[in-house]
Amino acid sequence: MRKIKKQKFYLLALLLPFILFVVGFEIGPLVAMLRDSFHADDGIQVTIQQYVTIFKSKFYLQAIQNSLVISLVSAVISVIIAVIAAYSFTKFSQKVQNRLVMIANMTSNFEGIPLSFSFIILLGNNGLFTLLFSKLGLDVFAGFNLYSWTGLIFVYIYFQIPLAVMLIYPSYQGIKKQWKEASSLLGGTKLSFWLHIGIPVLLPSIAGTFSILFANAMGAYATAYALVGSNYNLLSLQIASLVSSDVTLKPQLGSAMGVLLASAMIGAMWFNNRMMRRIRRDLR
Repeated sequence: MRKIKKQKFYLLALLLPFILFVVGFEIGPLVAMLRDSFHADDGIQVTIQQYVTIFKSKFYLQAIQNSLVISLVSAVISVIIAVIAAYSFTKFSQKVQNRLVMIANMTSNFEGIPLSFSFIILLGNNGLFTLLFSKLGLDVFAGFNLYSWTGLIFVYIYFQIPLAVMLIYPSYQGIKKQWKEASSLLGGTKLSFWLHIGIPVLLPSIAGTFSILFANAMGAYATAYALVGSNYNLLSLQIASLVSSDVTLKPQLGSAMGVLLASAMIGAMWFNNRMMRRIRRDLR
């Protein structure tokens, strides 16, 4: 018993730095944000006026709506592309698959300001590809504006796809060849196999990936800020301007918007959990 207690003590001691990190950089700021959201601009009076201001303002409601739309659209398109891309990975040899996964892993971390800067260099108004095709007389990017709503969604989709591929690809390893052979012996086609066996097996992974991509897009800040600045009204950009701006510094209002952003992410995770419980029998 003493030996077991010592082992537990050592394990807790090893976990202490991680616990301090979580409390100091995650739980602590979250509690402070929640507390500040119920204070007036003076930081003393307790009130719900910050939330009233948000829901009465068409400007802030538009920011919430725009963030929801761009997150939903980018997540749906990225999941569809990732399902197809991950399936194509499985058609190569194991060596090639490992290299493709490694590339997807590297590109999944390429986002934020470096990603926006790269797109500006390549597809901006004076970008490399824009000028190159223009010189060749090909108006491929004539109607494309990187700094528009379409360009912003395009960049979001770009950095979401590698992450989605990394999350969905392992699910294909759970689809066994014996299932395909059994389906074929029973007279099933490839379409019927995927409709009745393959897709139901992949659904938990697809639902989980969608919720992660949605939350990832909702919280994205650096990519949107570097690309469009304050030209588009997004929730993450408004929070940053309220917390760090020299003109409209209102940290309490920014905290309230941060709580709403966190609530949207938690709602996405809750939706994912509900969907997985409906799909997977082992979680019921």
